[in-house]
Amino acid sequence: MPLVLPSDLMVSVSGVRGRVGPSLTPELVAGVAAAFGAFLRQEGAEGPVVVGRDSRTSGPMLVRAVVSGLQSVGVDIVEIGVVPTPTLMLAVQHHGAAGGIGVTASHNPAEWNALKLASGEGMFLDGEASLRFRTFLSREDPVRAGWDALGRVSEDSEAVTRHHEAILRLPFIDVPALRTRRLKVALDCVRGAGGVIMPGLLDALGCEVTAIHKEPDGWFPRDPEPTADSLGELGGLVREVGADIGLAVDPDVDRLSLVDESGRPLGEDLTLALASAVVLRRTPGPVVTNLSTSRVVEDVARSFDSPLLRAPVGEINVARRMQAEGAVVGGEGNGGVILPALHHTRDAPVGAALILQHLVDEGVPLSRAVARWPSYSIVKTKRAFPREALGGAYAAILEDLEPEGADHSDGLRLAWEVRKAWLHVRPSGTEPVVRLIAEAPSGAEAQALVARAGEILDGVA
Repeated sequence: MPLVLPSDLMVSVSGVRGRVGPSLTPELVAGVAAAFGAFLRQEGAEGPVVVGRDSRTSGPMLVRAVVSGLQSVGVDIVEIGVVPTPTLMLAVQHHGAAGGIGVTASHNPAEWNALKLASGEGMFLDGEASLRFRTFLSREDPVRAGWDALGRVSEDSEAVTRHHEAILRLPFIDVPALRTRRLKVALDCVRGAGGVIMPGLLDALGCEVTAIHKEPDGWFPRDPEPTADSLGELGGLVREVGADIGLAVDPDVDRLSLVDESGRPLGEDLTLALASAVVLRRTPGPVVTNLSTSRVVEDVARSFDSPLLRAPVGEINVARRMQAEGAVVGGEGNGGVILPALHHTRDAPVGAALILQHLVDEGVPLSRAVARWPSYSIVKTKRAFPREALGGAYAAILEDLEPEGADHSDGLRLAWEVRKAWLHVRPSGTEPVVRLIAEAPSGAEAQALVARAGEILDGVA
């Protein structure tokens, strides 16, 4: 019989995600993994499947289920242990694998876990491949292998080292200059997978590192999403040790947030903006980001005579647009930097190296480097809302707010170019909520846009 997924499980291009116990069980995970292995073979993909995880306490249990499911359909496995998601993607490429499975719920709270599914490109499944897999999952009962054809399991303990060394070889990173500068860095790894790569990478870049929560045990001491509101402890550490910068990552290390030398959290959007400046200074070219990313990235691109192009929210959507446009850098406003010179995956270690290079390039404190660019206020909220009512909500918002431009490729994005303001309303791909994001030169104006959109949603629901 085909696998039946619980209704409260989140299934999207981001993978299969749910709360451990109520909806995400080892039995279910084994079934999804078996289906994915069989799907890859049906698609003609050869080679093993690389399996890694973040530090969540449910990770070891669910990895065993993933491995069992893959073995049961005759697919070989390469286990790489606790690693950042970008490390997993590089390992898929390194092994010439059919695909990869990351057992991680990224920025979700500790009670959540997920299977992130990757193709042999070392990228998440795109919309078309994800749809084909979901169709396969709902209709097919995978053929199980006999006792003499079960998948074999091997281990690769060098994936993190290869990732680390590849970053040091990037042409955008002047390692001798960074080592000479000896930047003081305060680091918060949130007890996620960042502890296995970030301290060592920063040390190799010549930094004097003071780290908190680097033990990868999954007991997250703060909201695992590295938003400004969750970085108070890191800000205090920056002030205590006199650091030049504070760096914070999420549990699977694909997102990076910054704290300046005064201990002030800068928000996630500036990560991509400053990282882009480093790349564009050396290699001008197209920049791609999503519809919910700050205008400051556009300002940076324009200063280097480079175009800024937008894609629907979701790493794979941005990555595919980057491939199509030949982008030199891109990512998302949640702190996710994608550098094609390494791979088409959000990569916080790469982001950290680029941000440190930016400090060397500018030769000024982080606060002054940020002050070079226009300042905007961005407001991000989320709320429960029935997805079946979104069509009517979009129409009501459009009629009420009368934008200068509207984009319907991912929910509804309204823009007012003269005011330098925008509003994006869209269903989340990782949580059962609707996200409302607005940006404007003043916090009051951005907050007013979100508040009005929320009032309209209340009236429609």
